Amino acid sequence: MKYCKNCGAQMNDDAVICSGCGTAAGNQTVQQNIYVQQPAAPAVRLATNRGLLKYILLSAITFGIYGLWLLSTVSSDINIIASRYDGRKTMHYCLLVFVVGPLTLGIAVIVWFHRISGRIGDELRRRGIAYSFGASDFWLWDIVGTFILIGPFVYMHKLFKAMNLLSENYNIYG
Repeated sequence: MKYCKNCGAQMNDDAVICSGCGTAAGNQTVQQNIYVQQPAAPAVRLATNRGLLKYILLSAITFGIYGLWLLSTVSSDINIIASRYDGRKTMHYCLLVFVVGPLTLGIAVIVWFHRISGRIGDELRRRGIAYSFGASDFWLWDIVGTFILIGPFVYMHKLFKAMNLLSENYNIYG
């Protein structure tokens, strides 16, 4: 019996490569094809270009339509990214704004932002992405931060950055 010079695993005397690490035995050169399994490509590529300045400018130019569309993509994208892991669905933003929000006198909007922020934060942690975001950011920046006027802008920036990071990760790993 001989031992692998790389990992120390025991090898048969006639072995050409180590079964433990794949290193060539002795002074022999071994040509081998190594197939590395690539992560499954996602069926849909998600946008990774959300930004606060773009959100503000295009929402102003389109009288808010771009803002509705962008937050609708956030709700759709988090469903694509996280639903198979957490089994939940986030309500579409247009349904929230035009139907459920007015019926609940705006309370549903607060609950929606709280839940989507928590869900995005949970998915960031599950995927091991080092970015701090969650429901506490919604309450700190969007609700309490309204008193210093820039709080909601900070919250939206953090929301878009978190979704861009999740979308990039999803586009690579599915």
